[in-house]
Amino acid sequence: MEISALPSPMLAKAVDAVPEPDSVDGGLSYEPKWDGFRAIVAFDGENVEIGSRGAKMLTRYFPELTDALSRLLAEPCVLDGEIVVPTGEAGNQRLDWEALTARIHPAESRVRMLAAETPAMFVAFDLLEQRGESLLDVPFAERRERLEALVGRAAHPLHLTRTTTDVALARTWLVEFEGAGLDGVVAKPLAAGYAPGKRVMLKIKHHRTADVVIVGYRVHKSGNGVGSLLLGLYDDAGVLRNVGGASAFSNARRLELVDELAPLVRRDEDGTVTSAQTDRSRFSGSKDVSFVPLEPTLVAEVQYDQMEGMRFRHTVQFSRWRPDREATSCRFDQLDRPIAYDLSDVLD
Repeated sequence: MEISALPSPMLAKAVDAVPEPDSVDGGLSYEPKWDGFRAIVAFDGENVEIGSRGAKMLTRYFPELTDALSRLLAEPCVLDGEIVVPTGEAGNQRLDWEALTARIHPAESRVRMLAAETPAMFVAFDLLEQRGESLLDVPFAERRERLEALVGRAAHPLHLTRTTTDVALARTWLVEFEGAGLDGVVAKPLAAGYAPGKRVMLKIKHHRTADVVIVGYRVHKSGNGVGSLLLGLYDDAGVLRNVGGASAFSNARRLELVDELAPLVRRDEDGTVTSAQTDRSRFSGSKDVSFVPLEPTLVAEVQYDQMEGMRFRHTVQFSRWRPDREATSCRFDQLDRPIAYDLSDVLD
């Protein structure tokens, strides 16, 4: 099957806590939420093609997976799963988002080099087609049984995600597996078919709060108002580090923020706004990375889910101003770090 003809991945709706199994007719199955590239793998019996959630072709970026999956898959099929990159020594492995994103590179030579240095693996969690038979209308409980029979005994780098119907165990996974770099827990209705593009599944992610320094803002793409706030934290040496951004403001709020932040805008001696840019990354491209710098005195409370190195893993959500906090008290040591957990224990 051509990737363009594949169904869109089924999506998940965010909920605040791991739901009880009887909250959905037919019960729920729980599984770890992998933090990687969502991928649809199509195997026609000879060749493997990999498409992403956004229909972007990923095949060329993961030659080690296409080679391995063509050997390990016993029959034509279409799998839904996640591409992840594990790093670290045995007994202390975790998912590495930076190593994964580095694989999206235009140079084939570099892709091949990284495939050897930081090889990816594919974690399968659903079966959409088997030997030409569409399974979209088949209940998940049966799809899971077929998936286990197909890939349950496969070798690395093809893995089958673990599942449970025990809600207490799922809640334990939510806490423990974060230490291996996972993103939370997913709950799937056992009696439901596969609904492409629909939010049938439920996802439970980690949410925490932090007090951060507002170091600047980017103008909204419309040219009016604040598009995003740039956030900072002080490290142990007293250096203010850029840790990410907060956005998703309403039109009215974006305009209000310009006025609220105006007294803090940094200016040169002649009164012009100080020129500032954030560091470019491989994701920046030709994107405008300029921003309006602010005096680092304003503190805000934000919600976040994970850290990746010294930055928030995703865009965070603004909660409220914290006029009671001194900016210099906003340090990395306030952040809640997960307890280390070995990735191999998640895969077993």
